[in-house]
Amino acid sequence: MKSSSGLHIAMYPWLAFGHFIPYLHLSNKLAERGHKISFLLPKGVEPKLAKLNRFPNLIHFFPLTIPHVEGLPHGVETLSDIPISLQTHLCTAFDQTRDQVQAILATIMPDFVLFDFAFWVPSLGRELGFKSIRYSIVCAALLSLVIVPCKEMMIGSVKYVEKVRAEFSIKPVADQFGSGVSFYERLHTGAKECDALAIRTCYEIEARFTDHIAQHLAKPVLLTGPLLLLEKAEAPLDEKCEKWLNKFQPGSVVFCAFGSQHILQKNQFQELLLGFELCGMPFLAALSQPSDCFTMEEAMPDGFEERVQERGLVHGGWVPQEQILNHPSVGCFVSHGGSSSMWEAMASNCQIVLVPPKFDHVVHTMLMVEELKVAVEVKRQENGWISKASLSNAIVSAMSADSEMAMAMKRNHARWRKFLLDKDMQETYVDTFVKNLHDLLQKI
Repeated sequence: MKSSSGLHIAMYPWLAFGHFIPYLHLSNKLAERGHKISFLLPKGVEPKLAKLNRFPNLIHFFPLTIPHVEGLPHGVETLSDIPISLQTHLCTAFDQTRDQVQAILATIMPDFVLFDFAFWVPSLGRELGFKSIRYSIVCAALLSLVIVPCKEMMIGSVKYVEKVRAEFSIKPVADQFGSGVSFYERLHTGAKECDALAIRTCYEIEARFTDHIAQHLAKPVLLTGPLLLLEKAEAPLDEKCEKWLNKFQPGSVVFCAFGSQHILQKNQFQELLLGFELCGMPFLAALSQPSDCFTMEEAMPDGFEERVQERGLVHGGWVPQEQILNHPSVGCFVSHGGSSSMWEAMASNCQIVLVPPKFDHVVHTMLMVEELKVAVEVKRQENGWISKASLSNAIVSAMSADSEMAMAMKRNHARWRKFLLDKDMQETYVDTFVKNLHDLLQKI
């Protein structure tokens, strides 16, 4: 599909692979329609994303040097390079790329720049003459909580602002996120100053929240749809992983992945592994090495590997999550509720069990549990602890063939999965997004 009038769109996402990849998915969809993309990213990241660039003739990478700032190790370029506690320093370095970004944008002169955390992009847009769009990869429910909070907004039967405040401190929103700016100020300023907002979501799922944002900010809110990859992955699964999964019956394996940034302490790590053992099902746990352990071997519970033997596999490195979810043997996904994981879980055939660690994941979890009713949340103790019994009970209840709750979840999930994987729906969302960009460009 080709556009009769090609646009030039620049992308500058936050310095994390969980942001780079969704931005590149959108870039591929736009390039597929004949639009030119200029993608700004750290120079060390370019080789890692190049293989995901389906249109190298239209998607051009512009490498940036991420400056060193006090508090960061030398050579840091992304959130994957550091513990989460240092992200405010990375954000300071991110802001210090402004002169580089300005010089590039002044040379290439795009029609639009899509950004998320670079709240200063709209001011560059007014100076250089491009339209700025704050593109959010998280759900609209979360965005409405952070940018335009409203205590009356509900998810299912729950007042989600009150629930988040009660269960998980919302203090991180007020914490410094870069030199001299809080996380709230960063998001709110970008949303207030931009020409339009864009969100990776569907109106059918989050109409109330997208309408709420548009009404309170009095500006266009453009939706890209879920941007799920409908094509099968070209690269095969790791041979060891494939061979292990192939040993089990269809839909019998529990797969757990919490993302590279969610790093547990040894005691909670061990408790979760004991929960997988307790559930009695085969399991693949892709969990980062605990922060207080030097090796994965040291992190294992006493006697754990001997007891679970071939029934359990603990993998400490990166795994191709989407490919594993689509393996016939996998029947349950235990997730932290990250944005991309939310969409990938809903596009899979797996039952969904959620263990949200912080407030953004809590809102994604509430959306899936309370609103869409496609998942079950693991119950925490008052101090936030996840017990092995709570995890095991959640998995068993979600996988039970005799549970009406599990069957209802499966029916709801099947309905939403069919909707999300509809190619015509996805293409229509992207086509409408492009049309809205053209309309926005005509406005003075």
